Order: sequence, then structure tokens, then C-alpha cells
Amino acid sequence: MTSGRLESPLRVLIVEDEAPIRRFLRTALHARGYQVDEAETLGAARATCTGRPPDVLLLDLGLPDGDGIELVREVRGWSTLPIVVLSARGEEAQKVLALDAGADDYLTKPFGVPELLARMRAALRKRAPKATEMPVAEFLGADGRGFAVDLAKRRCRRVENGVATDVKLTPTEFRLLAVLVHHAGKVLTHTFLLREVWGPNHDGDVAYLRVYMGQLRQKLELEPARPRWLCTEPGVGYRLQVDESP
Repeated sequence: MTSGRLESPLRVLIVEDEAPIRRFLRTALHARGYQVDEAETLGAARATCTGRPPDVLLLDLGLPDGDGIELVREVRGWSTLPIVVLSARGEEAQKVLALDAGADDYLTKPFGVPELLARMRAALRKRAPKATEMPVAEFLGADGRGFAVDLAKRRCRRVENGVATDVKLTPTEFRLLAVLVHHAGKVLTHTFLLREVWGPNHDGDVAYLRVYMGQLRQKLELEPARPRWLCTEPGVGYRLQVDESP
């Protein structure tokens, strides 16, 4: 018979701006052997997720400096970290939006601890094996030119003549690049990219997507007008070339 405690403690990041709820969750999780980190804001949560990725993320959507769905999309750009949304927003549309953004599950407040633990276990099983850390992805030609992306550290560098130079990307540019990296070599449709980066309500914003692809090419391609890596598939979408273009 087991005690209900974990054999190997897992780390849970609680992102919640209300102190009483954080205290309640911390006490319940500690009692069952979890290690707990806490964040009150989107900014603090982002820093923790990238600096010390947890095993499970419990996320409230209503944060003082932004919407938690932003964090879901960002994390999904580089990780399969299990995400369980905890929110007072019970409307079906909000649940669909969070799940479409990449959350594994959605619990409406108030909820019971047994149900929360069951949802966490299910999310962990679904996402196993853990893949919160990813190696640096490099896209270099035979001449050593190209770029490298560290998805976990959210860092991008352009490489030319053996010299790597940091490239500053906006959060949206990085999310778009991360989706392309995750599916490198595959043709991704306009609709797929729009949904992955901006959400399900932007299916028709192809012109918007073209603007951001243009910005990425300006920053990563040596000849933006003749892209070597960020290739257009006419009438369909885009592809991140994995090998040097012929």
C-alpha cells in the first residue's frame, strides 16, 4: 500500500496572483510530495519557465500584467511541459481558447484537490516523456552561414564567417520561428501557422503572417529577397529548410 507521496518529487510552478489560492495550492501539493515554485505575474512566470522549467505548470489566466494564454502559447513554442489552466472563467469559449493555445486541461474555480491531482497526473502521462529542455537547433549551410536557435533560453543567433551574432526577436517573431523549428523540413500551411502563433480567431490573417515572415527574413537571412532557409510554398504556406537550398 502506498502513502500517496511521490517517489521522485516533481516540481510544480503555480502562476496565480491571489495569495490565498497560492497558499492553498502550495500546502496541498507539499503534502503530497511535490516541490513548488510560485509566480504572481506573467513576467515572473516567463522567467521561471525559461530559467528553471518545472515538471507541471498550474496557470491562472487573469494575471495583472497580461493574459495567461500568452504564456501557454509561448511555452508551447519550445516545450511539451504539461499545462493545467486554473481559472474563474467558466465560459466554454475561454476553455476552447486555452486548449487551442496548447493547454493540456482546464479546471474552473472552485475545484477540489483530488480532481486537481487527477488532472495533473493525466497531463503528465499525456506529455511523458518529459521534454522541457531542447538542444540548440542549427541551420547552417556548407559555407557555415545560417542561424542557430536555443528554444529553452529564447535566444537566436545569426552565423556568418564563423561568427555568431545575437539577433533580437520580438515575442511574436520568436513564437513563429519556434513553430517553424519544431516542424523543420515540413510544409506548414498559412492556417496552421496562424492558429499556432496567434490563435484560432486569426485563420484569415495571411497578410499579417507575411509581414512577420518578412521581418524574420530581414533578421535571419543573409539575402532576405532570396531566402535560403525561410522558404515560401506558393499558395500553401512556409517551410523551414533543414538542408542547404540547392
